[in-house]
Amino acid sequence: MRYWLMKSEPYEFSIDDFAALPKQTIAWEGVRNYQSRNFMRNQMNIGDQVFFYHSCCKDPGIMGIATVSKPAYPDATQFNPDSKYFDPKASLNNPRWFNVELTLVQRTRLIPIKELRHYAKLYRMRVLQTGNRLSITPIDPAEWQFILSIL
Repeated sequence: MRYWLMKSEPYEFSIDDFAALPKQTIAWEGVRNYQSRNFMRNQMNIGDQVFFYHSCCKDPGIMGIATVSKPAYPDATQFNPDSKYFDPKASLNNPRWFNVELTLVQRTRLIPIKELRHYAKLYRMRVLQTGNRLSITPIDPAEWQFILSIL
């Protein structure tokens, strides 16, 4: 099993939106960064655990826990010319973008990035590194366990 942090801007898709979904499950579509795509396509498996993270907001931080409930498959938005995620270079025979499906496990208290920065055990977390803008990053198992202990 692997552990991940996946960011979402709450004005696009929030923890409340996630909780309101039927079966609390969503296709994590619209990722247009190759490294994040590769994480989903090549490394994520059913049962992997995810910290759901609000970004680009007043109080960015971890808001919940989800699990990967369906492995990577082509992101349908790349083929839809009316989608903001349309990619004219993608084709059904050669898709460029993939998504996984996530299911919400639980909401958590907000663990703000400011708080995460205070823990020496988390100093290597990618989300805390200067210049990190990836929407999906791996989490070390020890970091995962430590964060669970402070929930």
